[in-house]
Amino acid sequence: MGVLLLWIGRLAGLSGVLLTVVAFGSRAAGNFFLGGFQVGTILQAGIAAMLLGCLSYMANLAERPRKPEHLRLSHPLASSDDAAV
Repeated sequence: MGVLLLWIGRLAGLSGVLLTVVAFGSRAAGNFFLGGFQVGTILQAGIAAMLLGCLSYMANLAERPRKPEHLRLSHPLASSDDAAV
């Protein structure tokens, strides 16, 4: 499941960036419509795709198992008193 979420995040993010760049370029060229859609609609679709990518990455991070406390690396000079500061 983690690999699937990772690839969904990558593909959605890349398509979102491409849609946003196309919408921006089209609007900068003076076009209000592109392929029968308003440029603002294409921009919103790009933003939504980037959001889907971010949420997929976040879900992937939340699914990862955590290391137990005794296996985590700590700085050799850090003491337990430093964590309270």
